[in-house]
Amino acid sequence: MRVLGVDPGLTRCGVGVVEGSPGRVCTLLAYYVVHSDPGDELPVRLLHLDRSLADLIAEHRPESVAVERVFSQHNVRTVMGTAQAGAVAVLGAARAGLPVQMYTPSEVKAAVTGSGQADKAQVTAMVTRLLRMSAPPRPADAADALALAICHVWRGGTRARLTGAVAGQRRNGGVR
Repeated sequence: MRVLGVDPGLTRCGVGVVEGSPGRVCTLLAYYVVHSDPGDELPVRLLHLDRSLADLIAEHRPESVAVERVFSQHNVRTVMGTAQAGAVAVLGAARAGLPVQMYTPSEVKAAVTGSGQADKAQVTAMVTRLLRMSAPPRPADAADALALAICHVWRGGTRARLTGAVAGQRRNGGVR
């Protein structure tokens, strides 16, 4: 399964692409950080993000997209920008006909480090190790996007198979 992970942000949006299957080592394909100028108007920034993500989806042809679910932060302005960037990523995936799964930061941390309370340094260290990288991905937005993609490969594939199995049982009269 090839997954494009998106760590949404208005100024810096991390994007990571990995390939793998549940229970196996993932392969790093690429990672990026899409930047936008805080001095630009919001519509221009969102359009730049949309176009950049569309280009990356077209280039890498993922089978699915994993996006970090926005969680409550103290700074409402930051939360709004992050939510808007996340919505652009979800919309871009939908426009490309790709399934999207959203994960909370604690789900991603737990998937790659074993602890939902891990800090950014621990996530970056594990991403570097899991993808057999010679150096940590920088900035942290890129590492977070790769962690999202890994999380989806390991958890999303299983989640999709479970959903498919339940749907099949329903069609056959088993689960109600």
